[in-house]
Amino acid sequence: MTTAKTFEDLLVWQKAHQFVLSIYKLTKKFPKHELFGLTSQMRRAAVSIPANIAEGFTKRTVPDKLRFFNIAQGSLEESRYYLILTRDLDYANIDAEKEMLQEVSRMLSAYIKAVAKN
Repeated sequence: MTTAKTFEDLLVWQKAHQFVLSIYKLTKKFPKHELFGLTSQMRRAAVSIPANIAEGFTKRTVPDKLRFFNIAQGSLEESRYYLILTRDLDYANIDAEKEMLQEVSRMLSAYIKAVAKN
């Protein structure tokens, strides 16, 4: 395993970014009355995941890094709820996004454990 030089080298960031792109495609199909409601909230939460991974990557101390990674975890769980709401409102099938999010969740947890060890 090579050392990441930028946050873009992190597989967890790459997967989180793919999740964001998927959420943008998914929410394009939402009803127009949700533009400033669920669509906006869902996109904001999704974007926050890779954004906080990126910001945490640049921090110098482990506690600072972990704080941003924990914020990413919070946004991940918020996104998980929005997917449930999307399904329950019958706006879209969320199976693919749910699977992507689960993968990001596992990877982020593993990355946090690795950073905490160092």
